[in-house]
Order: sequence, then C-alpha cells, then structure tokens
Amino acid sequence: MLNSVGKDFLRLTSFEHLEPSAQSQGAPPPALELPLPESAQVTSLPDGRALKLANVDLIKLVEKRETLRQYSSIPLTLAELAFLLWGTQGVKTVSENGVTRRTVPSAGSRHPFETYLLVNLVEGLQPGFYRYLALEHKIAHLPAAEDLTQKIMEACRNQKHIANSAVTFMWVADIQRSYWRFAQRAYRYIFLDAGHTCQNLYLLAEAIGCGVCAIASYDDKQVNALLGLDGEDQFSVYLASLGKRQEK
Repeated sequence: MLNSVGKDFLRLTSFEHLEPSAQSQGAPPPALELPLPESAQVTSLPDGRALKLANVDLIKLVEKRETLRQYSSIPLTLAELAFLLWGTQGVKTVSENGVTRRTVPSAGSRHPFETYLLVNLVEGLQPGFYRYLALEHKIAHLPAAEDLTQKIMEACRNQKHIANSAVTFMWVADIQRSYWRFAQRAYRYIFLDAGHTCQNLYLLAEAIGCGVCAIASYDDKQVNALLGLDGEDQFSVYLASLGKRQEK
C-alpha cells in the first residue's frame, strides 16, 4: 500500500482543489530576483553565448550523456562557467510586464529558480559560495563558512564527488514566483522546471568536456540552513556536481 502523503499531494494540487491565484485577484507579481546581502561582491561574467566550441553534434551529445562522479583536477574557465549559467538560466528577454524568456522552459514563464554555486575549481574565482544573477548575467560572491564544501557534502549523504567537483550547482525555488500564478499547483511545476534545467546542464557540460551528477538525495533542512533559506518561501530543489572529465 502506497503511503498517503504522495496521494494527498496529487489530490490537493489537482485543479479541483486549487484556491484562487494571487494573479487572478489582481496582486502584483513577485520580484524576478531575490535581493543580495550588502556584503556580496559582484563580478561580471563573459558573454555566455560567446564560448568557442568545437563542432558539436547534438545526437552524439545525447548519446554520450551519462552521470559522472569522477572529475579531473583541470579547472573550469570563467568563460565555461558563464556558458553553463547562461544555458541553464540565461535571460533572453524581459517584457514590460515583467516576464522573462530564458534558455530553459518554465511553467507560465515564471522561472522560480535562483542558481547558487559551490565553487571549488574555477579560474578567476576564489573558492566559495556564489549566486548567479541571471537578469544581469553576473555572479555574486556570498559570505559563507570556510568549511561549506564539507558541510554540503555531509548534508548530501557524504557524496564525495561534491568535494571533488569544479563547481556544484544548487537550484533554489522562490516559490512565490510560481504560486502567484498557479496557487498550489506551483509545487508540481517547480520540479518539472528543475528537470528541464538540469538536463540542459548535462548536455552543455558534455559540449565542453565535462560531466555532471544530478543530486536529489540530501537532507533538506541541512542544505536549506547552509544556504540561508527559510525552507518555506525559498528552498533547495535540486543539486548537480560538475567537473572536467578525466583523460583516458
């Protein structure tokens, strides 16, 4: 007999149980981006579309894609990181009514994610804790404990590839962005959105000689606390470690 929690989730997020959305009641939409702490240091990124790639065969990338947990000690370049960030959350346009069109699909174009980064090995960046500012295509260095990498690894059930990665992507949902339009059903859509985003990361990584390991097995409370999230309005949804492939 399946546990009732999953059944209740599906039932209570079905259309027949939805409450009126904030949008339908004329409330203004939430901000497109979370505010930064005053102590954050912001750095501009290279154009994410400007990275020179070798001839890329999409069919071969799809065939080659696999989860990778063993990484080399070769660092990512800042241009490569910019390419990955742009390709997973890059903003193409912002409309007058505050709707963003990005490089990944999102239900209702609500794009609820903030991309947090655990940087270990990227040229030009000090190892540490960062957040991608998608609207500006910049990166913000955030204050964090010196042993954040170790603590994130432990919160992810001691998956050691996090500590050995060049960078670990951590997608955080600002649920109000989607809830404003979809009410309870937003909780379904954010997980679909996360899948679109991570699949883009897998394919883009293959194009630059990297591999990815998607991570869903982690202690939610621990990760949220480490990222400074309240666990209700903002919470972690999906993580993915990434690094250069080891030469054979």
